[in-house]
Amino acid sequence: MSITQINRGQGKLDIVVHIDELLDEQNRRRIEHAMKSETGVERAYFNNDRQHLLIVGYDPARTSSQKILKLVRQQRLNAQLIGGL
Repeated sequence: MSITQINRGQGKLDIVVHIDELLDEQNRRRIEHAMKSETGVERAYFNNDRQHLLIVGYDPARTSSQKILKLVRQQRLNAQLIGGL
């Protein structure tokens, strides 16, 4: 499993989470909201062109990519951390 981590400065990172299921708009918004509720997550949004890719910006001093992936999977979704958009 590879992880895309893009340094956004000041210790902030972005990761990409691939979600296997096809989600409608309501479920994508629900997932984004759940991600944003996690301590250390600063932003979460689905890629407009590839709606199965969730981009999450976070502070690695407060959370981890593995915690974020676990939170996605707790939504009863199959997901992996991947490389590149």
